[in-house]
Amino acid sequence: MVAEARRLGWSVASPSFSLSARDPHAPGQAWPRCKRWDGLCDSPRRGSVAPPPVFGSPWNQGLGWGASREVGSALSPNLQSARPGGACQRAGMGSSVSGSSSSLGETCQNGALLDVGLEDGGSLTKLAYYSTVQHKVAKVRSFDHSGKDTEQDHEPPYEISVQEEVTARLHFVKFENTYIEACLDFIKDHLVNTETKVIQATGGGAYKFKDLIEEKLQLKVDKEDVMTCLIKGCNFVLKNIPHEAFVYQKDSDPEFRFQTNHPNIFPYLLVNIGSGVSIVKVETEDRFEWIGGSSIGGGTFWGLGALLTKTKKFDELLQLASRGQHTNVDMLVQDIYGGAHETLGLSGNLIASSFGKSATADQEFSKEDMAKSLLHMISNDIGQLACLYARLHCLDRVYFGGFFIRGHPVTMRTITYSINFFSKGEVQALFLRHEGYLGAIGAFLKGAEQDNPNQYSWGENYAGSSGLMSSSPELCPTQRARSGTFDLLEMDRLERPLVNLPLLLDPSSYVPDTVDLTDDALARKYWLTCFEEALDGVVKRAVASQPGSVDAAERAEKFRQKYWNKLQTLRHQPFAYGTLTVRSLLDTREHCLNEFNFPDPYSKVKQKDNGVALKCFQRVVSALDALDWEERQLALVKGLLAGNVFDWGAKAVSDVLESDPQFGFEEAKKKLQDNSGVDVILGVFPFVRELLSRGTEVILACNSGPALNDVTYSESLIVAERIAAMDPVIHSALREERLLLVQTGSSSPCLDLSRLDKGLAVLVRERGADLVVIEGMGRAVHTNYHAALCCESLKLAVIKNSWLAERLGGQLFSVIFKYEVPAE
Repeated sequence: MVAEARRLGWSVASPSFSLSARDPHAPGQAWPRCKRWDGLCDSPRRGSVAPPPVFGSPWNQGLGWGASREVGSALSPNLQSARPGGACQRAGMGSSVSGSSSSLGETCQNGALLDVGLEDGGSLTKLAYYSTVQHKVAKVRSFDHSGKDTEQDHEPPYEISVQEEVTARLHFVKFENTYIEACLDFIKDHLVNTETKVIQATGGGAYKFKDLIEEKLQLKVDKEDVMTCLIKGCNFVLKNIPHEAFVYQKDSDPEFRFQTNHPNIFPYLLVNIGSGVSIVKVETEDRFEWIGGSSIGGGTFWGLGALLTKTKKFDELLQLASRGQHTNVDMLVQDIYGGAHETLGLSGNLIASSFGKSATADQEFSKEDMAKSLLHMISNDIGQLACLYARLHCLDRVYFGGFFIRGHPVTMRTITYSINFFSKGEVQALFLRHEGYLGAIGAFLKGAEQDNPNQYSWGENYAGSSGLMSSSPELCPTQRARSGTFDLLEMDRLERPLVNLPLLLDPSSYVPDTVDLTDDALARKYWLTCFEEALDGVVKRAVASQPGSVDAAERAEKFRQKYWNKLQTLRHQPFAYGTLTVRSLLDTREHCLNEFNFPDPYSKVKQKDNGVALKCFQRVVSALDALDWEERQLALVKGLLAGNVFDWGAKAVSDVLESDPQFGFEEAKKKLQDNSGVDVILGVFPFVRELLSRGTEVILACNSGPALNDVTYSESLIVAERIAAMDPVIHSALREERLLLVQTGSSSPCLDLSRLDKGLAVLVRERGADLVVIEGMGRAVHTNYHAALCCESLKLAVIKNSWLAERLGGQLFSVIFKYEVPAE
């Protein structure tokens, strides 16, 4: 992409397609002015092994998983292996007081545990380990025509093979310390090899379980610094999980409000509330400073609470507090000043003296009221202290963690109130979905430093991860039998590092998704129902994609059950995996398909469509070349949009394609009021060809992995090669590198411009791209509809969902053609 007068860059995202351009032959005309075509138009602006031991029946509660787990069964007799697995390379353990129902799922063949970390705060241990996971992938390659005179007309454009591929995965699991010996037996049997000599440990567990670990595992325990592990873990989740942080709002529905991570996560304040309080200023990946703290923390609440209520269990104290009324014990401002408090500018409901009424009242106070008063006293003190340190160091991001938090709503509510009150709303109290795992993650990273895990990008695997649990007991009481925000987390290492698109106007405020289903209850109900109704079709397509497999139908049914369960969880807990969006629903479905070895259910459909479309390519471009300039521009965009109609992910389209196999390109153009084959070959490539003819340089970016019937990067290389053999414009552009095919780093029908392949971002910067074209409903409507770029942009799609069309003010198969120029 070059920003010279007659050489312009395109960055295209669709099948995955994103572009950028002005026409040098039509000065002052960036692209045909917006025309209204029966629709909407915005004017410019993823081997069986011996099953692991069962760590007790409480772990079987409230998991909400499907019928399977990867590599062996989970630590539950009713969960059977369905995901292939490989060798476990590294592991880490961490433990802290943080109760939850959990199951240790994932064992590894040929285990090799090289590093383990342990962190113990009292009741829970976390196991962190690394495994290599085998899964099936669909590969495409050109046919070898050597020795043949001509290519057969009936022959598909390329062949498809399903191969085994190995990827890296991190696993983080919680379990109760009651089962520490069973856990160590599991580690010894499955994760330790003869070369393992040392186990990293951090926290109280480094001391409490040192002798037991060394005796069981015959390893030396190497103690790691607690705070270093916490910081490393916090940095890791903030960088790799987009919706990791949230604010807690008591009166909202739901009460979790997730924050978009800033591209630069530093600096921030970490307030770790364990027995006491530690306050740490984090400035870079390796530079942090303990700047303060307090002896009044979680241990104070637990200790005083036990003395006051005779309740020895931490969780029971919090349950008492949730039912209490602190005003029966606390002295309020209005109790001292009466109505005169208004002249002081104070609310009468403010606490003037914690436990103030107990000195004068001649009565017994309930355990609930005393626990609530104590919780307010501790939380308000911590909140004020954190606020003062944040202001002193000019920080506005304050993350709270430690066993005192653990997702308890009453705790988060009181800390949030305190921070808001003392900072007058200038400082936000932020909580983390996976704060219970920070020490374990950090211990793992510390032990794996020679492999530098931070050089990679990682992504949460929704199929294998538990979600943030509901904080409302009445919503799902069976899942609140034991408190805790998270049970199991899986993260896959991505093939390539992901970075921001350099052309984002303000990366810190960029939000990929157009509709927040967590917020919008009507939209949430519609889309969850929509995905439920589409499930039969997805299962049918998955089975059809593997006609030679004897267990395809069985695996497809397991996929159906798992994804259905995920959807039901999201109905009750829409915040389970962060902000709920159409993109996250699509991604979860893709993760579940991979879980049961359906890597590309639409591969055969794409292969057939691409073959048909290639035969039509020359006829289409010849007809375009015969038009005058203005007619050709309109025809090109109409062709691009007509190709976008072919979307098997949209029910309205799949119904048409199933009922009318002859529905084709011309029919699609007539239908107008994504995807492979027609979209790319007859829509995108003629469009690109026109730009190349003008001297424009084009970067064509396609999905790294399969999603629905979107073309993948590997498929696009073969398609481009075939087109180049027919068309001199494409041929010379590829040879001269004026047309570059790259991958986006995405395997989703949608597109997150803050997580793009680093190679694509480098090209965009080096070539000086000055226009981005984003095509397709998933990439230009479900995501990026409101994305602001620092260059010109064109977003175009066909609305293939009647509900969405109505909400946008149009009709089914209406057109989005949104050309925007950045403000001066």
